[in-house]
Amino acid sequence: MDVLAKGESKGRFVIITGLSGAGKTQAMRFLEDLGYFCVDNLPPALIPAFADLCRKADGRISRIALVVDVRGGEFFADLNEALDRLDEMGFIHQILFLEADDETLVRRYKETRRRHPLMSEGGVEEAISRERKRLEDIRGRASKIVDTTGLTPAKFRQKLLQMFSEDRDIARFMISVVSFGFKHGLPLDADLVFDVRFLPNPQYVTSLRSSDGLNPRVSDYVFKWPLTRSFMRRLTGFLEFLIPHYINEGKTQLVIGIGCTGGRHRSVAVAERLAAFLRTKRRAVIVEHRDVDKVD
Repeated sequence: MDVLAKGESKGRFVIITGLSGAGKTQAMRFLEDLGYFCVDNLPPALIPAFADLCRKADGRISRIALVVDVRGGEFFADLNEALDRLDEMGFIHQILFLEADDETLVRRYKETRRRHPLMSEGGVEEAISRERKRLEDIRGRASKIVDTTGLTPAKFRQKLLQMFSEDRDIARFMISVVSFGFKHGLPLDADLVFDVRFLPNPQYVTSLRSSDGLNPRVSDYVFKWPLTRSFMRRLTGFLEFLIPHYINEGKTQLVIGIGCTGGRHRSVAVAERLAAFLRTKRRAVIVEHRDVDKVD
């Protein structure tokens, strides 16, 4: 929950922890989209001082999410002590613990080719086993435990939205905007797919080719054309018409795919702009750039 002392009614201070590969980064990005101030891999010993600093910010920082896990090495052992200190200081806090079964975690590590933080000798399965033992105490203190085994990104975000959205009406309907490249396949869970391959392509601009749609220079290039702006007016108008009807029919989530050739430039820029528009309409929106890091 916020960084507020006991007895105060607003705010959230969330500590995200759990098994490596269980979705902590996704959870942090989701809460960031909800307006949380997020810090990744903060040493536990610094948590009380950080919380106190935020409390003195005159309400400018009211929702905090910290990711704390075994990447902190020997400093992770300080987490229980830091949480006890928060209790003594009167801070209301909440622990979100993420986990998954061994098979799922092993598969995710193989897919991403990342190294488990505890894998010095032996395989990833042995590292996962050691991590589970190290996290037993903090799991026992968790107020929310989410098993991400079998959860699609959309379902995971829906679950988190229900937990952390302060607006129940917004929480009942979540929109996921997914940018992708057609050469890598359609998003399997998309309800609507819009093809933006007709827009001018930054891929053919030498100074922009190595960047992606999150770069303001790329986004400015995509949206400087009247064609793009005309398309966005029609797209946003169409969705403004459509979304209330989905809600009236009882639909709880909508996945919108925005596709270009490779999923790095036009689709990313359009997805970001679309998400920003939907947020101005007080919609709960999560953005995922599925193929932005894929370079052929």
